[in-house]
Amino acid sequence: MSVRSNRRAVIDAIVIFGMAMAVRVVTLNLDLFERFHTYSRQHEDWQLDELAVTVAIMSVALLAFGLRRLSDQRSELGLRQAAEERAQKLALHDPLTGLANRRKFESELVRLMQKDGEHAVFMLDLNGFKAVNDLYGHAVGDDILVAMAKRLSNAVKADTVVARLGGDEFAVLVPELSGEAGAARIAERLKRAFEEPVRADNIEHYLGGGIGIALVPRDGRTAGEVLRRADVALYRAKEENKASYRFYDEGLDAFMAERARLERDLRKALAEGRIEPHYQPVVDLNTGEITRFEALARWQHPELGDIPPARFIPVAEHRGLIVDLTEQILRRACTDALAWPAQVRLSFNLSPVLLRDQAVGLRLIKILAETGLPPNRLEAEITERALIGDLTAAKSFLAALRGAGVRISLDDFGTGYTTLSHLQTFPFDEIKIDRAFVQSMATNKDSAAIVQAILSLGRGLGLTVTAEGIEEPQQRSALLAEGCSLGQGFLFGAAVAADEAAALVGAAAPAAASA
Repeated sequence: MSVRSNRRAVIDAIVIFGMAMAVRVVTLNLDLFERFHTYSRQHEDWQLDELAVTVAIMSVALLAFGLRRLSDQRSELGLRQAAEERAQKLALHDPLTGLANRRKFESELVRLMQKDGEHAVFMLDLNGFKAVNDLYGHAVGDDILVAMAKRLSNAVKADTVVARLGGDEFAVLVPELSGEAGAARIAERLKRAFEEPVRADNIEHYLGGGIGIALVPRDGRTAGEVLRRADVALYRAKEENKASYRFYDEGLDAFMAERARLERDLRKALAEGRIEPHYQPVVDLNTGEITRFEALARWQHPELGDIPPARFIPVAEHRGLIVDLTEQILRRACTDALAWPAQVRLSFNLSPVLLRDQAVGLRLIKILAETGLPPNRLEAEITERALIGDLTAAKSFLAALRGAGVRISLDDFGTGYTTLSHLQTFPFDEIKIDRAFVQSMATNKDSAAIVQAILSLGRGLGLTVTAEGIEEPQQRSALLAEGCSLGQGFLFGAAVAADEAAALVGAAAPAAASA
């Protein structure tokens, strides 16, 4: 028997005993027993004493039963009401964060759209949340979601609906705004809430997020239409800058249609192996000798022609195709590099998305082993932007490559993301001067000073320095005068197919030296 049943039995016994004592007290005070005794003696043939005892016992029992049923009914009613309230809350709220869920958000949007005035829907999601979830576990991911939910709620007024729509996707519904200006002010507050690092499991995670904005009634007549357009704006915001916000406009529908086609065709091209590596030479500025080739992905579309990487790489990153693309291109590039002289290395760009997944690093090392290219002939290039995501994960990823013998290069150096402490703590072998500084150093004193500072920094830290974007002989001469020994750019050749790259290895030295 359960503790609750024992407790109820004890309570029932106490109630019955109490009622019996109450009846006894009443009968004693009114001399009911004596009167009943006299009456029963006068009517002894009725057996009233036995009948009275039976009636008394049944009355007490029935009264106790009635009180118990009344108590049970009240308890059941309370439990039913509590269960209904809990069920209603679960049906309309996210159990992890306590925010409104998609159903609640959509119903509030429908209700608000029936009112006059201008309102706004903000769609938001976190950058790199899946990688953090995979790397550190779902408990850490849940802590991050709860923290972000609190921040978003604190960033807006009490009459604002904040919802978690699923995964790392949030939505905010703000009533009574003053057009785009009012929505932009709120977007800035939400953006700041995303930008602050989240501490979970004793690690600070830098995520950030994108924001898409749709205005009501301007951007839709139905709730579904408004939500879709806010989502389209979010996608565009993340394409332009992973930590920005974007308002919906009609041109985005055409953009999304083009991206949908591009994604569909990209999947097919990957399945058919039609995206190929081309190779741009990096040369010794003194001798003109080719020291390595940088592998660049090239896609010749059967209908659209040559599609530049700036168009299809973001699609691959956003749609989860970047790992397959990277592995395909690296495998072919490693195979091609085996035909070059042993001193000519292969340079390969890594997307920032990859640096959050340690398993990808292990697969890249495995590709080297499978193709037979020595790790010291591969140089992995990352941009400064890659370091502002998850610093811990990026450092671990690059350390694994460096430990296998792969050289690490920091691309586009000087564009504003990297601090000097990053150069000390990350395992870099080389830094590459961004092409913008190289191409303007002859006409811009600040650019020239930055180039000089980077070269001095490289010498001080023992890092190789390569200048990108060299297009004119004067730029090459100026860089040589400043002590830069390696360069890359159209002056030495554009990216070419594998067979042309192999042919260039033998002919590059005399041709470039006379340039």
